[in-house]
Amino acid sequence: MRQDGRPCPGPRQESPALRWPPVCGRASPGLQAPARQRGMGACRPSSGAAPGPTTAVSYMSVKCVDVRKNHHKAKWLMPWGPNQCDKIRDIEEAIPREIEANDIVFSVHIPLPSMEMSPWFQFMLFILQLDIAFKLNNQIRENAEVSMDVSLAYRDDMFAEWTEMAHERVPRKLKCTFTSPKTPEYEGRYYECDVLPFMEIGSVAHKYYLLNIRLPVNEKKKINVGIGEIKDIQLVGIHQNGGFTKVWFAMKTFLTPSIFIIMVWYWRRITMMSRPPVLLEKVIFALGISMTFINIPVEWFSIGFDWTWMLLFGDIRQGIFYAMLLSFWIIFCGEHMMDQHERNHIAGYWKQVGPIAVGSFCLFIFDMCERGVQLTNPFYSIWTTDVGTELAMAFIIVAGICLCLYFLFLCFMVFQVFRNISGKQSSLPAMSKVRRLHYEGLIFRFKFLMLITLACAAMTVIFFIVSQVTEGHWKWGGVTVQVNSAFFTGIYGMWNLYVFALMFLYAPSHKNYGEDQSNGDLGVHSGEEVQLTTTITHVDGPTEIYKLTRKEAQE
Repeated sequence: MRQDGRPCPGPRQESPALRWPPVCGRASPGLQAPARQRGMGACRPSSGAAPGPTTAVSYMSVKCVDVRKNHHKAKWLMPWGPNQCDKIRDIEEAIPREIEANDIVFSVHIPLPSMEMSPWFQFMLFILQLDIAFKLNNQIRENAEVSMDVSLAYRDDMFAEWTEMAHERVPRKLKCTFTSPKTPEYEGRYYECDVLPFMEIGSVAHKYYLLNIRLPVNEKKKINVGIGEIKDIQLVGIHQNGGFTKVWFAMKTFLTPSIFIIMVWYWRRITMMSRPPVLLEKVIFALGISMTFINIPVEWFSIGFDWTWMLLFGDIRQGIFYAMLLSFWIIFCGEHMMDQHERNHIAGYWKQVGPIAVGSFCLFIFDMCERGVQLTNPFYSIWTTDVGTELAMAFIIVAGICLCLYFLFLCFMVFQVFRNISGKQSSLPAMSKVRRLHYEGLIFRFKFLMLITLACAAMTVIFFIVSQVTEGHWKWGGVTVQVNSAFFTGIYGMWNLYVFALMFLYAPSHKNYGEDQSNGDLGVHSGEEVQLTTTITHVDGPTEIYKLTRKEAQE
């Protein structure tokens, strides 16, 4: 035992970095894979627990022996099955058999025996853990780098030939610590090494995959020299749950026509007006378009086609929606502020919308630098270099801080809107009872909509930050966030409901409230169409609140 009470890492001790992904992934405790599901499909929650959207499965590589003279000739070494390779139990067994390091191939079959992968899993993400033993004559050097020769193949039948999918040299920097004294009695104990990003594929179009990993040694070129004694290679494969995928597809299939129909109806009502659309109406329509774009269930095609670019395409769609939603909230609040003189012009919001556009473009470039390259090289990762890791971490931290500052600024704008609208209530007692009650209800419901907007903004900011932490916590370690499928589907449903409500409430109305001489108290002429948060047939449009604040601003 160490002085801090933790056990010393002895021989064959499980690597601490691999304890975080349970067999059923980053989900709620108590999950079990259903027996009828082929492969590592959707997890079945215990009573009252929602499954996670992803599943993590651990794989231990099998050490095969390849004694052919030409190792680069196409031959795939299977860890098990009828054509399994000649294998060794551990590295010590290779010494009496005179097996060189260049002859050892670490083989991993995906999935586990008697299972199949499925297109419903959508993607595969793998991280790698090296079990490295301490030896006095073979210690890990500072800034050591392990160079792996990795081949990836697939097939759809257990008796078919393997087809090569990728073959790359994969360098990874080692970050290992040895907490015990480096003395002879501690030889054989294991380093504590950080997990390494290994591979990401944007589709699961085949049933079986095979990885052959070689660690070629070349002392003259200093390749794989000073990396310690590697005993084993472990992989953790993460994929989307099949059950979650079906629920996600069903939601998109249902919501797409719903938003599209209300969007067409909304724009048709606007074009029936005698005046041109104002900025707020155009922005709401643009928000509906972006919501429809992210809703379109093109993922259905990934079930039948090997589209590895679906992850990148999904990120682009979500980025467009984020940019449109954040810009809309700024314009929505700004158009209802009484002390704003420049209205109905997008140029008046360039100071607020400009940084959102620049940030969205930077997000696109960052995504292209990783997932764009992964379209041709699935083993590429921006996290493999020190500069890339620092840039990625800086991006996530800065993005989180900027979103929090944006939310605080939005709260300030809503506060100003509330203050200005409340100031208008001082003129309500001078109205007739019917008109006063009408405007009291109008202002109350408008304030309620603004509070819903704030709540939606807060949940969106939380969703973005949690998503980044969840996706990246295995890359920096130490941070664990439990996220279940209800969180993702809930946020997605909230966005659709919010956009639907906006287009419904802000669509032009053809109802006449009636004539009242007190209309002039607030600058509303008799016979004008009035309805809460609905566009009226007036040149000032689109709502009564909007028109009142405009009149005040002009005065």
